[in-house]
Order: sequence, then C-alpha cells, then structure tokens
Amino acid sequence: MARYIGAKCKLCRREGVKLFLKGERCNTSKCAIDRRNFAPGMHGKKRVKLSEYGLQLREKQKAKKYYGVLERQFKNYFNKADAQSGITGENLLRILEMRLDNVLYRAGYATSRTEARQLIRHNHVLVNSKKVNIPSYITKQGDVVEIKEKSQSATRIKELVEISEGRLVPEWITSDKKKFTATVNACPRRDQIDIPVEERLIVELYSK
Repeated sequence: MARYIGAKCKLCRREGVKLFLKGERCNTSKCAIDRRNFAPGMHGKKRVKLSEYGLQLREKQKAKKYYGVLERQFKNYFNKADAQSGITGENLLRILEMRLDNVLYRAGYATSRTEARQLIRHNHVLVNSKKVNIPSYITKQGDVVEIKEKSQSATRIKELVEISEGRLVPEWITSDKKKFTATVNACPRRDQIDIPVEERLIVELYSK
C-alpha cells in the first residue's frame, strides 16, 4: 500500500497549521512550525495570495495530511460521503474520523495516527475480539476496539498510554485505559470533530 515517507514537519509548514503528525513532539519547542512558521523551500517566506481554486486545494491537502490519506483513497471517501444523505462535507469528516487508526489515536492509545497505524499493522489491535490489521477499517457504532491481551504488557504500549493520559477523549468514544479498550458510542457530529479544515471548500473543489 502506498504511503507518504517524506519529512512530516514539512507538511505542517506547507499548510501553516499543526497537523500533529509527530505526536508529542508537536507540543514541544522542537515543533518545526513554531521554529520556522513559513512554507518549506527557497521561496517559502514569500507571501502568496491564493486563488479560489488554491484555497480549495489547500483545504483538501490539509485534510488528507491530517488523516494520513493519499489522493485516490481520499477521493473514494468523498464519493462515498456524496452518496450518503446529509451534508457531504460533514459525511466526509465522519468517515475519516471512524477509521480504525483515528479511533485508536483519539482514544489515547497512540501519540499520532502514524503510530496508531503501526500498532494496527503489527497485529496489536482487536475489533469486537477479532484481529484487524487494516488501519483504514471503518468502525461502526457499538464497536469495541482493544489492545490485544498479549500486547498490553509491552513496555512501549504502556508508555503510549501514559504519554496520552492527559489528552481529551472525544464524547463519541469511551476509553477504558485499565482494560485497554475503546468503545465507539456513536458517529461523531461536526462540532465534535476538532480539525482546522473547512470541508465546504473540499466539496466545492470536487464539484467543479
């Protein structure tokens, strides 16, 4: 499966916002966007006025990078959201939020979505007591995500839980750190999705 393997900090600098791609590092003084708050490249410091299309494109790129999704998969998610009833942009964000890697991250069992994907790929995660090693797996209301019992004693997983202890878990997820489980209570509402993206612009871009 294709994935981005370049420098993650450059992605944040290009979008001009923290995308929290490197976990706890993003909350320290080492965060690249705090130290160099301009786009990467030799012309990064130049102020560029974006066109309407440019604004729409940047919002799409921002959402893709935030969730770690590449172009083809993102377009498939959009088509799926467009086919559902309701507001297409909000449907799109809900689908992205319900991905297994995002649920694991939101529940506080990883410091970033990249780390959550690694845990899933390495067979540390169960969904409804069944092994699932696909980070893009879309969870449903009532699903119980858990760290496999054999993996709960692993030093790194214990560290991840401790590091993420103070992070706020969204209302639509119930996280039980003692049992290493997370229950998806409901599909999130738009006001429960705290990402710096104007989904309306993404819809406008794909509607051209």
